[in-house]
Amino acid sequence: MEKFIGKKCLVRGDRSGVFYGTVESINGQNVVIKNARGIYYWSGANALSELAVNGTQNPNDCKFTVVVETIGILDCVEIIPCTKDAIKNIESVKVWAKK
Repeated sequence: MEKFIGKKCLVRGDRSGVFYGTVESINGQNVVIKNARGIYYWSGANALSELAVNGTQNPNDCKFTVVVETIGILDCVEIIPCTKDAIKNIESVKVWAKK
């Protein structure tokens, strides 16, 4: 699991949902993520693994939250490192927020 530390990843929680950011620490199912965004909904990728490799083909249809400095995920079941292309793509998706 140490290979994920310091990398930008997608982290799936069993109940908490999906988050994107830099993995800071892992202790069992507890994962701390820096500069995290909640991935509430994505379009233009068939699965989370495709989102981590290619990003989204439909950035205007995605619902990615604001960035929070740090978040702790207490129910992690999956960590997928993102490619450089996916990182650029995910970080370019506009913030989904109440207007």
